Amino acid sequence: MSYVDVWQQLDWDDVRLSIYSKTATDVERALRKPKRDLEDFKALISPAAEPYLEQMAQQSAALTRKRFGRTISFYVPLYLSNLCANSCTYCGFSMDNRIKRRTLNLAEIERECEAIKALNFDNILLVTGEHERKVGMDYFREALPRIKSHFSYLSMEVQPLDQADYAELKTLGLDAVMVYQETYSAPTYAQHHLRGNKMDFRYRLETPDRLARAGIDKIGIGALIGLEEWRTDCFFVASHLDYLEQTYWQTRYSISFPRLRPCTGGLQPKSVMSDRQLVQLICAYRLFNPEVELSLSTRESPLFRDNVLPLGITSMSAGSKTQPGGYADDEPELEQFAISDERAVAEVASAVKHHGFEVVWKDWHPAYSG
Repeated sequence: MSYVDVWQQLDWDDVRLSIYSKTATDVERALRKPKRDLEDFKALISPAAEPYLEQMAQQSAALTRKRFGRTISFYVPLYLSNLCANSCTYCGFSMDNRIKRRTLNLAEIERECEAIKALNFDNILLVTGEHERKVGMDYFREALPRIKSHFSYLSMEVQPLDQADYAELKTLGLDAVMVYQETYSAPTYAQHHLRGNKMDFRYRLETPDRLARAGIDKIGIGALIGLEEWRTDCFFVASHLDYLEQTYWQTRYSISFPRLRPCTGGLQPKSVMSDRQLVQLICAYRLFNPEVELSLSTRESPLFRDNVLPLGITSMSAGSKTQPGGYADDEPELEQFAISDERAVAEVASAVKHHGFEVVWKDWHPAYSG
């Protein structure tokens, strides 16, 4: 049993039609319920819910404060390599793009860690292109212990791995893994993944199952907003979350909202999501699941991030560099994509405090629980 079994029972077109057929009555019913199901989620992300955004925002903010208080966790990505053996239409690291490639050695990793620690971070996300041979388990076995010696909480966003590999990485200090399906539409997925191991839709879709079985503390999921019709893709994210929480209840989960950003060889989005619609989606996820962590990256503008802060977000990145060596050396030509919020870390932290929230630099860890 894996989420693939659930996914196979859901027809993309049927789901889309169901979302767009929701009415104001369906939305009002969902807003009155103390606990919402997937049908309610469809209503909350539907066009029919757009006039109810203020009410959704108020309920979402109240639920978030009740569960998470007035805290925002800060994390930062550390890009270890931009080598990639996949051809993906939307990514600046795609093997087809003629960019300068770089993989950090241990000395360079140490320099990056020191530069990041100077910014006050203790929660770090390791990111690489997907290159199993040069940036695979042998590389991770060397890098993770060195990085973990600097940071309390260690997350990864790399190529999908086998369950045994995740179990081994856990012994080396790995706490969380982010693995985004990009799109839950198999035909669209095939259109954008042209060469490499990432072409295997099913293996990627089953990755959160392998992570949970390996005992990883937190799993991050999401869709790359813009590859397909966003409402339908985001319903499948909610469906995936629902399955994971029911099946692996001891694991924590997070959802991210990456919208397509400019990059080398950039792709025009198939489905454009407005800022107002992204607010609707954030609130819908919170109303559907009061426990899930909702993360917002520097892909979004400073104005948007500051304004949406109280409505449901629980973690955010700051001062992000999307290229290997970005913190110590800052080589912009190696970027995976262009960020939108270019404020310094201290400036973002100050904005968070200005809105009445406390910045949390260290993520929760199992060792701290009773």
